[in-house]
Amino acid sequence: MATPDFVLELRRHVGTRPLALAGVTAVILRGDEVLLGRRSDTSALTPITGIIDPGEEPADAARREALEEAGVRIRVDRLAWVHQIPRITYANGDEADYLDLTFRCTWLEGEPYPADGEMTEVGWHRLDELGEVEEEQRRRILTALDDRGEARFEGGA
Repeated sequence: MATPDFVLELRRHVGTRPLALAGVTAVILRGDEVLLGRRSDTSALTPITGIIDPGEEPADAARREALEEAGVRIRVDRLAWVHQIPRITYANGDEADYLDLTFRCTWLEGEPYPADGEMTEVGWHRLDELGEVEEEQRRRILTALDDRGEARFEGGA
């Protein structure tokens, strides 16, 4: 996975200490299918994800990541879920805390392909056949499918 330049710059100052970063998950739908890709770093099957650049609107980040990672154009329909991902410690010792914004999106055009090397394969998967998708990613997909139209938030009283 390519690390954004701004994260590399921050790492020069904070070393491996935890960074608080914001990311997006684009759950891209086409009829009864969802676009999934196999990550080149973990081989996990996931929706399109990525880090929000400084000053970038989150929905713009979802559109950018869909084009960069899968070569598809999408419409971001709504925010589905806001949640904190448990701390991740990478193999090199870097730690990160990601606030994830999961969006429900609609495919507009483009044949999906692994456009930037972050995915080894990208394609459409039936929503009723998500057996290989890990639980955390499955929750993001299922939350985006909820038709109540309101975003889900974790915690609170």
